[in-house]
Amino acid sequence: MPSGPPATEIGIHRVLSAIDFSPSSIKALNHAIEIARSYNAKYYLVHVVSLTGYVMVGADAVAAGIDSACEELRELEQRLSRAGALAGIAREMLVCQGDVWQQLEQVVREHQIDLIVLGTQGKAGLRKLALGSVAESVFQHAKCPVLTVGPCAPADAPHSARVSQILYPTDLSPESAKAAAYAVSLAHEHSAQLTILHVQEKGETTHVGESEFAARFQHHISADLPANWSYLRQAGLVDQTILSLARERHVGLIVLGLHSRRAFVHPHSWLHAYKIASEACCPVLTIRSN
Repeated sequence: MPSGPPATEIGIHRVLSAIDFSPSSIKALNHAIEIARSYNAKYYLVHVVSLTGYVMVGADAVAAGIDSACEELRELEQRLSRAGALAGIAREMLVCQGDVWQQLEQVVREHQIDLIVLGTQGKAGLRKLALGSVAESVFQHAKCPVLTVGPCAPADAPHSARVSQILYPTDLSPESAKAAAYAVSLAHEHSAQLTILHVQEKGETTHVGESEFAARFQHHISADLPANWSYLRQAGLVDQTILSLARERHVGLIVLGLHSRRAFVHPHSWLHAYKIASEACCPVLTIRSN
């Protein structure tokens, strides 16, 4: 089989994490900081004061809420600095007011964010400031990659954000090519084992051997597969199969492709991808097709 070009190196120059000061968002913050350090990227920590709870109490209460948030963010930055967590990292701490997702979207656009890092509390989503619905909005609308750190994921990010096991579910649809390129590039970069998973759902009769799948996949991404890769086909429900396999193989990262506004690589809605991201035993990177 002819060799294709190497996988394109992923460039991450600006990383954003949204914080509501809950344990889940602090966990995501730890992962975001380590990623920023690994890529020598600028780190943006954003807290949005939602105006929902202030509609009936007036402008003074809004101002007081913003002041309180600014102080809490300064104290957090000081604690992180004293612990050495922010050493050598260019950073910007932002407090915004308004609709949470709209404000985050504006920051992403204005600062050309390359990666959003979010924490969730599982099925309930993020707890404060309506961030549960915001996490869902991110899945529906964010154009840049999103890393979700769920409650079962490790509290501390691995050193230099290194991973040794990457799981990439795919059906080789055209929309999944961008996510495939990320999965392969990350496997090369981390010298990680890449498991390419095809979940065969009920009624699906396609049977593809490993050599044929490898040829299709390499053509799909126009890049060399990493040396340490494997192809696995399993029957079952997509989300349950992915979550179970990730646990069994102690996967460090799941990479999922999202179709524009509607689907993950199999014909499932973004809500299924959100379920996987919220319940996985490791961080989940979601990549939108366009």
